[in-house]
Amino acid sequence: MLEEFKKFALKGNVVDLAIGVIIGAAFGRIVDSLVNDIIMPFIGALGGVDFSNHFIGLNSGITATTLAEARKQGAVLAYGNFITIAVNFMIIAFVLFLVVKGINQMQKQKKDEASAPAAPAEDVVLLGEIRDLLKQKAV
Repeated sequence: MLEEFKKFALKGNVVDLAIGVIIGAAFGRIVDSLVNDIIMPFIGALGGVDFSNHFIGLNSGITATTLAEARKQGAVLAYGNFITIAVNFMIIAFVLFLVVKGINQMQKQKKDEASAPAAPAEDVVLLGEIRDLLKQKAV
């Protein structure tokens, strides 16, 4: 059983999947930083809005003005955080769309190159020319 698990765990697909998950996690952190540190402050500066601290307190005991303090006081509906995460998702989805589109184009080019007829070999061309010359002499 241990040998079977070893074969499974060391298959190329499992290792590729693990690498993909690690890269995906790192990419997620990059997108989080892009959205939180660059895009949202820019949007906030344009509209005078900071999405990170937009929330609705779900009880009357919440008097804080920042999300972190409000969460300490009780339950809050952090819709600004949701907007930030939605923007993250849109960026990740768009980037993945571009990656898949690029891979599909590369596969299509490879398929087109493979389906293109190969040029005949030099000796086949030469034999064809000899045949044609013999036909001309026979006429």
